[in-house]
Amino acid sequence: MELYELNYIQLRRLLPDLDALPDHCRSRVPGALDLYLSVRERCRYTTILQLSYRFVEGEGFTEAPDVVVCMYHDAQVAEVISRGGRRRGRQGDYDRYRHRYSIEHKWQVNRFLHKWLGYCLHQGHGFSPARSRLADAIRAIEDDRALSVES
Repeated sequence: MELYELNYIQLRRLLPDLDALPDHCRSRVPGALDLYLSVRERCRYTTILQLSYRFVEGEGFTEAPDVVVCMYHDAQVAEVISRGGRRRGRQGDYDRYRHRYSIEHKWQVNRFLHKWLGYCLHQGHGFSPARSRLADAIRAIEDDRALSVES
């Protein structure tokens, strides 16, 4: 359970104002892959969300690692409920609703989430309405400067 608690803590650092976030958003950090968030379900005691990177393949894209996480707000724990969308056409390899897994397998999948969230936070990723507004304002200023130089 400690691992699930640590995952919840890291997700709250990544999503400090979860209730104010739109259902679909992206975190952009210079020099890093964009991190995509989709909120699949919002309830009083749980939130189900999907986190992934997107890789261009042909005319479409593939989401990987494509992790779906359930956050239990009353218990303050988070666990992976599915992981899929692996690159190179491989199907998802973990779905808690369709299969029974050993505790060791569940631990491995949730340990992956823990390490990946730590990596994302270390890169500077985060989802918050204020951060999005700041990034938009910075882009607007940079665009205005570029237009001023061209004029």
